[in-house]
Amino acid sequence: MDYGHGTGHGVGSCLSVHEGPQRISRGSKTILEPGMIISNEPGFYLKNNFGIRIENLMIVKKCKKNRFNKKTMLFFKTLTLAPLDIKLINYKMLNKEEINWINNYHSSVYKTISPHLEISNRNWLKNICKKLEI
Repeated sequence: MDYGHGTGHGVGSCLSVHEGPQRISRGSKTILEPGMIISNEPGFYLKNNFGIRIENLMIVKKCKKNRFNKKTMLFFKTLTLAPLDIKLINYKMLNKEEINWINNYHSSVYKTISPHLEISNRNWLKNICKKLEI
């Protein structure tokens, strides 16, 4: 899908939100390298109707197992973990793969964040991250 904007950009410090040179967009010529932090913010906007964008920060990491043409492959690891607001999701518009993605993401959010929460907050997070039925 071509949604008319870049997918991500480098993240700066000292209040500089867009900091490069790394970015994920058509015009980018920078090769991503391990250790780079980049936003992941796909979105979709239907003029005069609605729009949505989800944003997380990711770090570029080396794959330990995958190699291609004697080159080590890279992958993204999500750094910012916050649950999606399930009240804002119209599940009738999602396919099985998309629902599985949400379930896997919420599982990761819960497993990572819940050990650091008090019981009442942990229960809230558990409810928000509950598995969606397909």
